[in-house]
Amino acid sequence: MQRLAHRLERLGTETAFRVAQAAAAWSAKGNRVYPFHLGDINIPTAPHIVEAMNAAIADGRTGYCPGPGIPLLREALADDLGSRRGIDLSPDNVVVMTGGKPVIGKFLQAVMDPGQEVLYPNPGYPIYESQIDYLGGRAVPYRYLPTDDGFAIDLDQVRASITPNTVAIVYNDLQNPISAESTAAEREAIAQLAIEHDLWVLSDEAYFEARYEGVSQSIASLPGMAARTVILYTFSKKFAMTGSRLGCAVAPVELAHAFGTLNTNDESCTTHYVQWAGVEALRGTQEPVRQMLDVLRERRDAACDAVNAIPGMHVAVPHSTFYLFPDVTDTMARMGLTDVAEFATAALQHTGVSFCTREHFGRRQPGEERQYIRLAYSGIDLPDITEGLGRLREWIEAA
Repeated sequence: MQRLAHRLERLGTETAFRVAQAAAAWSAKGNRVYPFHLGDINIPTAPHIVEAMNAAIADGRTGYCPGPGIPLLREALADDLGSRRGIDLSPDNVVVMTGGKPVIGKFLQAVMDPGQEVLYPNPGYPIYESQIDYLGGRAVPYRYLPTDDGFAIDLDQVRASITPNTVAIVYNDLQNPISAESTAAEREAIAQLAIEHDLWVLSDEAYFEARYEGVSQSIASLPGMAARTVILYTFSKKFAMTGSRLGCAVAPVELAHAFGTLNTNDESCTTHYVQWAGVEALRGTQEPVRQMLDVLRERRDAACDAVNAIPGMHVAVPHSTFYLFPDVTDTMARMGLTDVAEFATAALQHTGVSFCTREHFGRRQPGEERQYIRLAYSGIDLPDITEGLGRLREWIEAA
């Protein structure tokens, strides 16, 4: 009997989609579901972006195009990303990809040989761990510590985890799932460790502009970092273009050339007409972006107020992303539960509220005792946020 390759056993998945399947199955039985599980956006892509995409199709831009991306989009990305981050970029630094996610795998293919170690955030986006394992590397997690303002990287653990076999660190400032944002000191500490140990850095900046207060900073703008940092950028979050699958890597030129070659081998090129929509997104009116942030800010505030009104739950108000990561340990104790997956299932069946748990974002590390869930508010309207979390509160209060 024919068999599949053993390496598939090392391949994980984006586990939020499994929760979405369970929620869909519960809804199909006629039950009301409040979808806090998936970080999709239920706000349509702005009309001028859609019109640019349709115009590109009408103009015949439906064939192949350069593997690294069309020149006009690479130029627009270099201008926009460089100006917002305070770094000098040229189109040669930019390689267009089918979303931000491919940047992870191509970064690892370019800088990591089998057996080498890569540090990654845990809890964190599960594709980091999945791709490191799949490509034969050794995935080394680093944790976050709870603070009054949210979470902070355990820098002592990061330092202790670096070995002569470590080649890279994945750094997700403005973090999914926990909404953690580095202080300037924390960002500088990560940069210093990268320089000291000659590490590559993948800076996942998917939520760089999905923020409500303050100004984002990129680790690539720090002295000595541009030459060793790859920025992951996506149109999905800022422009509500999740299904368009458009993003890019910003990298030192030599590494960018390697990414272009990987593009040619993997998918030839990113969809031609979608790239013209990207040009319009960057260079056209930004008013829809501001309007979307206003909507998300209202949702954040309502969700934080509702979560902090639930017995045993608490969450700090994040300045960015569209996720909450409340500690539910005391809530679960009130319910007589010790398994967070059991808590999630019970919540869905009793209240219709669907969410991910800490276990969906990487293997639990030794010494972890607190229980957390992740609530995404990007795909659920304000009235449903209030209603759903109100039902969750009532169920818990009645326990």
